[in-house]
Amino acid sequence: MSRITRRAALAVGVAVLAAPGLARAQGAFPNKPLRMIVPYPPGGVTDLMGRLAAEAMGRHIGQTVVVENRPGAGGNIGAKAAAQSEPDGYTMLLGTMATQGVNPVLYPDPTFDPRRDLVGVGMMADMPNVMICNPRRWNPANAQEAIARMKAEPGKILFGSVGNGSSSHLSQVMLTRMAGLEVVHVPYRGSSPAVAAMIAGDLDLLFDASATSGPHIKGGTVRGLAITMNRRIESLPDIPTLEEAGVQGYHLSVWNGVLAPARVPRPVLTRLQEAFMASMDATMLERLRANFTEPLVIPSDQLQPWLNEDAERWVRIAREAAIRPD
Repeated sequence: MSRITRRAALAVGVAVLAAPGLARAQGAFPNKPLRMIVPYPPGGVTDLMGRLAAEAMGRHIGQTVVVENRPGAGGNIGAKAAAQSEPDGYTMLLGTMATQGVNPVLYPDPTFDPRRDLVGVGMMADMPNVMICNPRRWNPANAQEAIARMKAEPGKILFGSVGNGSSSHLSQVMLTRMAGLEVVHVPYRGSSPAVAAMIAGDLDLLFDASATSGPHIKGGTVRGLAITMNRRIESLPDIPTLEEAGVQGYHLSVWNGVLAPARVPRPVLTRLQEAFMASMDATMLERLRANFTEPLVIPSDQLQPWLNEDAERWVRIAREAAIRPD
């Protein structure tokens, strides 16, 4: 063996002997805090879900999970930041049907495709939007009466949403198309300002997620007239569906789930998925219901096909609605 070869062999031997020590020094994943990017402002439903997920996953993965709000462009800024972060498992995204299915239509970006660049960690909750009113401004007996007035007075009802392209806006577009209505759309930048406007009496109607409208409904500051799901939900059992109000075939629900960069190594993704599934215990399910959402648990091996199919559905809805960003 030549001198150079002997040196090379010695170097390889040292590297092999050092590898276990190096791995121990680096530590098994995770060995530092993780972050959960929430692509919307604080105070809304996605922020609430992100904080619940971060707290629960932190307990099961053995590290703090820090929530980082990165709002803008209907959630696209935060989603892109998460997708293009270092794929080491330390950055996750609290994703929604908007980030995965609606935003690619509203904000086409050749450098970012959420279905290609993000992968599912776990599904958390599903919820309807609720059509709410302020009884001090307008107090229809039920959703049927509200729809009848919208038909009788086209272009006069102020119908708010939490932003252009949001599920709130799409709920409204679906209702007006399916029931043959014409309203004045009043978009806000998030749930908090939209609900505040409703409570102040500035709007006739608003679609808002059950998680953020539920406490106000229970508190009596607003009334829930109908939900967008095609079945009633456990936390708001007295509020009928829009199908019950006569809008046949109406169904829209909004999910929240945890995603990670698609290039995360498989063992790291598996560790994240295991921690997430462990966090969806009886305590978490009860907390989700207490926050006016329906738990949605999908096994890890079924999650990606489910996400792809759901994204396709939302792409169709967004294209048919011909919505433009703010």
